[in-house]
Amino acid sequence: MDKNLFVALTIAIGSAMPALAIGLLASKALEAMGRNPEAAGVIQTAMILAIAFCEAIAIYALVVALIIKFV
Repeated sequence: MDKNLFVALTIAIGSAMPALAIGLLASKALEAMGRNPEAAGVIQTAMILAIAFCEAIAIYALVVALIIKFV
């Protein structure tokens, strides 16, 4: 099979899943802040940390796609 197909699938899946996770994280964090506004600072800190981990997974997918493309 063509390498470009695997590169495209790696990028598509590797960016779609973290995007879905970030959307769910933000949704649940905003819901939690709405229910308990006093804990907004703690919730926001945990949300930003979790979003950073999701973004790291997307970056790993990009690196894997580049390795597939050029190796």
